[in-house]
Amino acid sequence: MRNLSLGSLILLLLPLSLWAQDTLRLSAPSENLQASFYLDTQGKPSYSLQYKEIPVLQPSSLGLALVDDEDLLAGFQLLNHTHTTEDSYWEPVWGEYARIRNRYQELLVELAQPNTGRKLNIRFRLFDEGLAFRYEFPKQEQLTYFILQEEHSQFHLAEDYKAFWLPGDYDTNEYPISSSLLSEIPQAMEAATIPIHAQSPIRSQLAVQTPLMLKGTTNGLYINLHEAALIDYPAMQLNLDAENFRLESHLVPDAIGNKGYLQTPAQSPWRTLIVADDARQILAANRMILNLNEPHVLEDVSWIKPMKYIGIWWEYFVAGKSTWAYSDTTNVKLSDDFSTFRPNGRHGATAENVRRHVDFAAEYGFDAVLVEGWNIGWEDWFGKWKEEVFDFVTPYPDFDVEALNAYAASKGVKLMMHHETSGAITNYERRLDRAFAFMEKHGYNSVKTGYVGKLIPRGEHHDGQLAVNHFIHVARRAADYKIMINSHEATRPTGLHRTYPNWLAQESARGTEFEAFGGLAPNHTTILPFTRLMGGPMDYTPGIFQTDLSYYGTGSQQLVQTTLAKQLAYYVTLYSPLQMAADLPENYLRFPDAFQFIRDVAVDWEDTYILEAEPGEYVSIGRKAKGQAAWFIGAITNENSRTTVLDLDFLPEGKTFEATLYGDAADASWDKNPQAYVIETRTVRRGDRLEHYLAPGGGLAIHIR
Repeated sequence: MRNLSLGSLILLLLPLSLWAQDTLRLSAPSENLQASFYLDTQGKPSYSLQYKEIPVLQPSSLGLALVDDEDLLAGFQLLNHTHTTEDSYWEPVWGEYARIRNRYQELLVELAQPNTGRKLNIRFRLFDEGLAFRYEFPKQEQLTYFILQEEHSQFHLAEDYKAFWLPGDYDTNEYPISSSLLSEIPQAMEAATIPIHAQSPIRSQLAVQTPLMLKGTTNGLYINLHEAALIDYPAMQLNLDAENFRLESHLVPDAIGNKGYLQTPAQSPWRTLIVADDARQILAANRMILNLNEPHVLEDVSWIKPMKYIGIWWEYFVAGKSTWAYSDTTNVKLSDDFSTFRPNGRHGATAENVRRHVDFAAEYGFDAVLVEGWNIGWEDWFGKWKEEVFDFVTPYPDFDVEALNAYAASKGVKLMMHHETSGAITNYERRLDRAFAFMEKHGYNSVKTGYVGKLIPRGEHHDGQLAVNHFIHVARRAADYKIMINSHEATRPTGLHRTYPNWLAQESARGTEFEAFGGLAPNHTTILPFTRLMGGPMDYTPGIFQTDLSYYGTGSQQLVQTTLAKQLAYYVTLYSPLQMAADLPENYLRFPDAFQFIRDVAVDWEDTYILEAEPGEYVSIGRKAKGQAAWFIGAITNENSRTTVLDLDFLPEGKTFEATLYGDAADASWDKNPQAYVIETRTVRRGDRLEHYLAPGGGLAIHIR
């Protein structure tokens, strides 16, 4: 019973009947964070949080409302409480670190409602990085099956924080990131809720999404609010009381308005608050999310491999260079004979085009080639809310599965499968085993899944309990076939890649494709590490060298709002074990010296160093490649130029290294001269400080060996 406060020790000696009005306290191992729990006079659970004696959360209530049953909100008495500690290490299958420390103090509070006889436990874990808590529903006669009407977990902030936020929505995480004071969100919400396909913005209350990044306006604190281990439960949005700086959980409903269906014993996901007075510590603390997830139970993980890939993908977005669909026929059914369709001459997934990409991948050291549009059904899928759109096993007439996989294998390259479901979960689950067996037979070991559109079952949401369980089911079933998953349009990640390490990456945010739909603001990727990436890796699809899309003959100038050097830096700052070189192969051959960085950069890491960070302004990250004496650094800035200052204290003592810098030229900028870059080599040692210019919308990538 280490590190207990005096108040807690006294409580242990008191009769149970006296505990209900007393405060239980919990300290982080380093004692920088202090949490308190108590029951108010109505028996309502509440908690608060301090960081280095600075108030983080004012007293905030906890509880749940049930459908057709008495709520679990008040009328509680304290039955028991237990303090425990943990300090251990574990090794991820892949990730940003080869070894992770899991250290916290835990308080388990056991509550009972005398009038109903029901029991509810609340488990708190206080790490040096932040606080996590979850609800636990013990197996009991008085509570067996129950339906959640709402979870009422409050986060009552101590001041008006600057927030980096997305509008609350049940179906999409692809809004641009807005930034404003919490008190300003009501006025900004309408403009922020731009049209997106298959969106379901929350209209009943003012709400924002998690992960929510907050920056104190007077207290110097940074807070990240999210959840961990989202399993068999709907995702959490946050209602906002902007006048009182109070946030409260808002669960995603199902088709009839219920929030969740549970049977005891059960538990909620962890609610997480990461707190620091240095923005760099927020990014380093994403390990806390992983620590709150369960270890994997796979006997063999040798087949799970981080990788770099190219694909037949970006050409679909730039000036209609090619298309997913084989023909221009409309009103198509899966039972149709596609061999009778007239080819439109613009189909991208042809045998010839695939072989060309395989040759490029083999020559330049890429592991795989993603092929989208290989299978029948693309003529009549988008926005139709159809169920029987794809069967995931029938290729178009110009795509020879066996021959192309044999060709790729002869070159030492894998083809990456693509399963676009058009949001039809029911159709995909019916066909899932057949689709995975098809992959296994033909040598595919990875698949990009997509869920564009409104879900089927109709009325369900991408972030609801049904969809959450579906995405996990796909990952579990894929593991049975030794298949790795890269999911797009899925529920935002909550660290489940620890439990399901074959679930390598997700999209679940506004990625590179939106550069072709009006562009992404230069500060977008300086915020993503503090928001979307806190829960897990993102398939952002970086590496666009041809940033002026009018190059393809559109007639109008559409700019990718970065410099070329910033695209290189993304391979380090936007973490993923599955990194795509997303541009057309021919564009890389125009800049072979810059392309060398993409060829060299690692995708699996032994250690990570957060060098500089300020949300919305700049991010600089260093990483050591796993199993190599090689280090990589990425530094990016927003629309403003700056000089990045990088301390190389992470290098080994007593050795000299060669650093190759890929940076913005002095006259570079994202809007006027994005392809202007310089490459230079320097000799560096531990303790050196590198300084380099970052252009507006620019970046810097470094390879040290």
